[in-house]
Amino acid sequence: MRSFNLRQVEAFRAVVESGTVSAAATHLHVTQPAVSKLLSQFEDHTGLRLFERVRGRLIVTPQGMRLYDEVDRIFAGLHQIERAVESVKREEHGQLIVGVLPALAGHFIRLATMRFLALHPNVFVSVKVRASAVLADWLATRQVDVGLLNTSVHHPELELEPFLQHPLVCLLPAGHRLTRKASVSVLDLEGEPFIAFDGSVAIRRVVDDLYARAGITPNYVLEATTAPTLCEFVAAGLGLSLVHPQMADTVSRGVVAKRFLPTVENHFLLGRAPGTRNARYVEDFLRATREVAGESS
Repeated sequence: MRSFNLRQVEAFRAVVESGTVSAAATHLHVTQPAVSKLLSQFEDHTGLRLFERVRGRLIVTPQGMRLYDEVDRIFAGLHQIERAVESVKREEHGQLIVGVLPALAGHFIRLATMRFLALHPNVFVSVKVRASAVLADWLATRQVDVGLLNTSVHHPELELEPFLQHPLVCLLPAGHRLTRKASVSVLDLEGEPFIAFDGSVAIRRVVDDLYARAGITPNYVLEATTAPTLCEFVAAGLGLSLVHPQMADTVSRGVVAKRFLPTVENHFLLGRAPGTRNARYVEDFLRATREVAGESS
């Protein structure tokens, strides 16, 4: 087998992923004839039949797909190196990227970030709000330096610690009859319109179990993926819900939080990737976050 170069591999990968030579050429910023030539050279050098030509189109062969899987794995490793380089640059230039789930993306992340900036006023902080599953992947691939996640995350490549450990509260629309009670019990929920998290959120499974153990059929009137959305519907009077008390901070008015019985403990997670290049800033941000969490207890 004669040697091939990286540009030929890039052309092969681009054609497989984009589906056409023209799209691959656009992606690589070259002409279509240039891509065709690179593919022909790559097939010649590998001695493999990578594509079938069917009515003017290129169809990847089984051999081609097996090779693509290996190529994609190698490119993923190259991208990992690129992200490590960016992480080093962030530390040298005084940058920190924080990932936060929507439930903590308002008041809480502001307090934690401002405390961090009091220590490092010249550090540029970028806050990325995403679902916890996305943030976990970004942490593992060094696209963010630190993450505030929900308890559904289980990632072997991350260091995770619980924080903001509080019992769930019953979130009620202002003026609801249950706001007159000192606490709300699971039996009080019978027949009440309930705004639930969808099945991807851990609290939903807890609520389902509470209803089941109490022998009550839930009256779910709406599902939401994020806490801000759920709390807004509670504030609008559509129904009540059970949430971590920190989630109630996502809506400024129109809701009342009441103690819920039986007590159901809940928490969030602080996450980081081991061996991060931005360790000094990550440690200080985690410390600031823990302090703010402790003050909200």
